[in-house]
Formats: sequence, C-alpha cells, structure tokens
Amino acid sequence: MSDDPGSETVVVRTYVPSYQKENWAAHADELDMSQSEYVRSMVQAGRKGFESPSEQPRSPDATPGGSGLETQVLELLRSGTYSWEELLEAVSDDIESQLDETLERLQATNQVRYSGRHGGYTLSGDIDGN
Repeated sequence: MSDDPGSETVVVRTYVPSYQKENWAAHADELDMSQSEYVRSMVQAGRKGFESPSEQPRSPDATPGGSGLETQVLELLRSGTYSWEELLEAVSDDIESQLDETLERLQATNQVRYSGRHGGYTLSGDIDGN
C-alpha cells in the first residue's frame, strides 16, 4: 500500500437490480476479475464519456456528445411516464451494450486487452510497455 493518503481504498456501495448484478458478476467471471475490480474499471471507463465539454471534440450533431439521446428519451416517453431511474436504466443499457460490443470487437482484433495487473483496459502494445 502506498504512503499517499489519497491512495487508501474505501468502500463504495450502490444498489442495482438483481438481474444487473448477475450480468455484472457473469461478465466479471468471463474477464477473470473480482466484482469490485469489474465495477471499478467499468466506472472509470464510463467516466471518460463525461469529460468537460472543453476536453471533448466538437460534434456537428444537433445533440452534441450524444447519438440521439434526446430522440431516445422522447421515444420512451411517448409510451408513458418514466421515473428518472427508469429513464437512466433504459438509456444506459444501450451504452453498456455498445461499450461491451466495442471492447469485445477491439479485443478480438488484438487492439485492446484487459490487464488485471495494470487495473484495466489498455492498448495491446501498452501492456508490456511496448
């Protein structure tokens, strides 16, 4: 453990539907990761999509930074009323699937690897410092 006080590990709790926990646990097993390691790496990967606007490239889309999120929300709401949590779940399932498919494709083409030793996904040549 490092002497840096900011590097101490602490407990973080979240509540998710049981089916989601089961999916995460199964995927963590496939990646030979603990559930804690899996959630931590997925949160870190997801945070990259929430960088400040000045750090993100400009999008010519009418909904900058999004791929039709506004359209998705409007389509959902046409079928009824949704709570914040229900809307969040509906739109995040899509991004989770996209990220999962993208990582699988990148790993299949040996562009990206998961390194437990290095704590996450990295470019294949970067794992050993290449």
